[in-house]
Amino acid sequence: MSYPPDPNNPYGQQPPPQQQPGYGYPQQPPQQPGYGYPQGQVPPQPGYGYGYPQAPGTIQANNGYINIANLGMVRVATMGQRFLARLLDGLISGVVVGIAFALGLAGMVGLSNDLKDCSGYDYGTVSYSNCVNEQASASGGTIAAFFGMIAVIGVFNLLYEWLMVGLVGATLGKMALGLRVVKEADGQNPGVGGGFIRFIIPQVGAFVCGLGQILVWLSPFFDNSGKLQGWHDRAAGTVVIKR
Repeated sequence: MSYPPDPNNPYGQQPPPQQQPGYGYPQQPPQQPGYGYPQGQVPPQPGYGYGYPQAPGTIQANNGYINIANLGMVRVATMGQRFLARLLDGLISGVVVGIAFALGLAGMVGLSNDLKDCSGYDYGTVSYSNCVNEQASASGGTIAAFFGMIAVIGVFNLLYEWLMVGLVGATLGKMALGLRVVKEADGQNPGVGGGFIRFIIPQVGAFVCGLGQILVWLSPFFDNSGKLQGWHDRAAGTVVIKR
């Protein structure tokens, strides 16, 4: 005959069942304090993906876009666009040069018509001396007109390419194509110094080996960074972008 266990008898109580590992209810491991980013989330990597800042001048996997400070993600101008802009600038320069050449030539022809034939005067006479002096004055005017024409053409080419790129960031040809020359570091206009460096390098190339100017203009093809920077762009710290 069995009796129910006495609740006041400590020796008669059965110990509560203990859960054995692997049996019964699943055990939950204690939660440890987390560190870093929550589980399942990957921290953002600097310089990658959308919405994270990138260093100035970072090219986007050679896809034609570049990150410029103060401008954000912009498109690099293609060589075709730059060639068309250069062609338009050449046409504009050609018109101005043609006008200057025509005016200079007209002046030289007019001065040359003023040359007198001194053969009808006796050598050593006052009339002969006056005729020779008039010839010298007319010849000097012709030479001055020629060099004046060259100076006007040179000054126009210098100021047009140098100052417009330096102060505005684009020539008329580049404006027509929606192109702009900016400093790679901050996205600003190249300035007078940067514009002069960018202008003078092709000119030096033209004087040194004749075809050096064309070689400088084609040098963006040799740039493997994806930015299409020519030698003159690298020297000036500039890049040509499409707005």
